[in-house]
Amino acid sequence: MKTAIVTDSTSYLPKELRDQLNIHMIPLSVVMGQETYREELDITTEEFYEAVRTAEKLPTTSQPPIGEFVKLYEQLAKDYDAVVGVYLSSGISGTYQTSVAAADLVEGFTVRSFDSEISSAPQAFYVLRAAELANEGKGPDEIMAELEAMRPYVKAYFVVDDLNHLKRGGRLSGTQALIGGLLQVKPLLNFVDKKVAPFEKIRTSKKALKRVADLFAEDYEKGEPLEAVVIHANREQEARQWMVELKERFPDAKLGISQFGPVIGTHLGEGAFGFGWSKQRD
Repeated sequence: MKTAIVTDSTSYLPKELRDQLNIHMIPLSVVMGQETYREELDITTEEFYEAVRTAEKLPTTSQPPIGEFVKLYEQLAKDYDAVVGVYLSSGISGTYQTSVAAADLVEGFTVRSFDSEISSAPQAFYVLRAAELANEGKGPDEIMAELEAMRPYVKAYFVVDDLNHLKRGGRLSGTQALIGGLLQVKPLLNFVDKKVAPFEKIRTSKKALKRVADLFAEDYEKGEPLEAVVIHANREQEARQWMVELKERFPDAKLGISQFGPVIGTHLGEGAFGFGWSKQRD
């Protein structure tokens, strides 16, 4: 059976890798002033962070229109028997729900949508596994079952650098932002019930990153092969330095690097870090 794999832009998989594995991408957008930019297609990550520094108002984000899903599904129906789509958490975006609604508008074609309940590089763990299975000839039911089985093993934590950014986005009160800034508090976040939630408050970025590494160590020390990704919001040099430190501490883990693009960067702010992991794919 020939199954197409679709994801949205917030999995932040490089185009070369998507092309290599036949992964199709549908973009979310950022709205800056009166202009709307499709992530990756109309604006680069570097251009986005540069623009935000001088913007008077925080950008907003928008999900793909239902018509874009329908158009993509109809195109794929010409060459494939089915589609499995892997999307960012339904708790932070309506993208997953829109994909489900669009599937009902395409007749005679099997479309399955998977709510990753997460985003960014950890979402990409699911996408890459789905692509591997599709390239092996697996059908949508087998792929969806495998993705569900992965859930307990996919974990991620995020360290936000700028509390004022969260405040501007309506995710932190003014008092919390003021006190947090004075005390250098760095919120450690994770996903709970499909939504971003505070995990711990830690005094400095260095301590927050160490805490994330300690959380990873709890799984690493169980002896099962793990793959992990350092994620950064326009802090590549610092991210690579952290990855060097992680490789020294966890030599048997498969480590990579990714980034928070415009859509997720809008909500986390420049300077944020993340670290996600899962069992290594076969």
